Amino acid sequence: MAQVNGYFQISIRDNGTWLVLYPPKEGGKSVRFEMADAFLLKWRIGYDKKVLSDTLAKVKEKVELHLTSEKIHPMDESATVIISPDHLFAEITLYPPAEGRNLMSRSEIISELVRCGVKYGLDEERLTELENERLYCTPIKLAKATLPIEGKNAVITYHFNTDLSRKPKMLEDGSVDFHTLDTICPVRAGDLLAELEPAVQGRPGIDVCGKPIRPAKVNNLILHHANRIHLSEDGLKMYSDVSGHVSLVDGKVFVSDTYEVSADVDSSTGDVVCEGNVEVKGNVRTGFKIDAKGDVIVHGVVEGAEIIAGGQIVLMRGIQGMSRGKLFAQGNVISKFIESAEVVSKYGYVQSEAIMHSKVSAKTDVIVGGKKGFISGGVTRCGQTIEAKTVGSNMGTNTLLEVGVDPTVAEEYRRLEKQIPELTAEKESAVQNIVLLAKKLKQGEQLPVDRLLMLKQSQKRVSEIETQLDEIDKRLEELQDDMNMKENGMIRVEQTAYSGCKITISGAVYYVKTELSHARFIKERGDVKIDAY
Repeated sequence: MAQVNGYFQISIRDNGTWLVLYPPKEGGKSVRFEMADAFLLKWRIGYDKKVLSDTLAKVKEKVELHLTSEKIHPMDESATVIISPDHLFAEITLYPPAEGRNLMSRSEIISELVRCGVKYGLDEERLTELENERLYCTPIKLAKATLPIEGKNAVITYHFNTDLSRKPKMLEDGSVDFHTLDTICPVRAGDLLAELEPAVQGRPGIDVCGKPIRPAKVNNLILHHANRIHLSEDGLKMYSDVSGHVSLVDGKVFVSDTYEVSADVDSSTGDVVCEGNVEVKGNVRTGFKIDAKGDVIVHGVVEGAEIIAGGQIVLMRGIQGMSRGKLFAQGNVISKFIESAEVVSKYGYVQSEAIMHSKVSAKTDVIVGGKKGFISGGVTRCGQTIEAKTVGSNMGTNTLLEVGVDPTVAEEYRRLEKQIPELTAEKESAVQNIVLLAKKLKQGEQLPVDRLLMLKQSQKRVSEIETQLDEIDKRLEELQDDMNMKENGMIRVEQTAYSGCKITISGAVYYVKTELSHARFIKERGDVKIDAY
């Protein structure tokens, strides 16, 4: 550990106090003015700062600089200690004693470290090296922290497709392949569904001041599952008990059995209610209903019927709703065509080859492609993107396209707004009863038991309504914030947007008055902007 950096030493002579400057060796650093200045200031030695600064700037060999004619009391070897801001290490810098004075002992060096707050992590080997061979004007790390050992977050690996955003494949002729969707995951009894790698807790460290350094917190996970599933004894593996379809909803794994209808859903079957998936080989006739906790697949045509699915709805041929048909899915809705129907995908997308005179909403996208790829009439809403070849018709059919606001949020907002006047009217009626009955009591009238009970019930109901109205107001503010934050909706029309179309993007409105081709509608600076597409 040889001296490489330049350093300085005080020399007390008959004619005053001198500063002896030693140049750095190859690769070393010169003495910084700030270091020398701080040292001289500490010992109250007067000197010419400009002369010292100029001298330090050109030290190439040993230089002796006369500081003052005053002879100061010669000092022993000294040290400064600096602890890093994060307390991960401490450095000591030694300054040589005046000629003929004493070196610091090992215990004195340690005492200086302790005095400055160092309580842990002393590097004994480095201290011994420093004892044997001094280094001056050179910061030396003599203490370092023991860093914490970081833990590891728990990880769950699912052995089935959890990405329900994958869309159907397009065939070479431009149509959609409804036969190979790859969005429903079949499983067999005994299949491994998921594995858990448990979290590993970290171990704390200690900084040079003796305080603990906490490791980052780790995320603990467990395997959440519904019925028809079991875990291994150690809780780290998840298996299916039955053959069916598996899905992941809000971090919980479900396995559903499939109920198969070999022909039509009609008077021969009645309504179909199923805890799992439903597959219909034929049609779903007008007036009937399918309510499934899982996915619903219909190989035929859906008429004026209602289908509710906790997963996806897939219609191989489409829906001819006759203004009565309804599709409501938590997941995606995929249909050959949609006509005169109401369609809702609460958390996914809607994909079809044609949408006619229908009310369609999706959380993410509405994609209308294939050979036809048109949207004509009705209302189509989604949170992100609407894509189609043509929108509207050459007859000027009124067609509303709206993006940028989650339809479920907007629907909840409208529903809550509708409740306010209803609740207000109910409250006013209850208050009138309270005022009337209270007036009678004040006049000393003896009310029958049923009237007293009505008074109490009315008072309770008023309190409930006021609480409910407050909650509605808060929720409306939250929903309004959600709707105001959406600015990134987009509508793409590959071929023609006809007059009669109304484009709404995050509240900004544009009416198509003349035919537009290859248009992309976005919101920019508060208005709808049209780009060539």
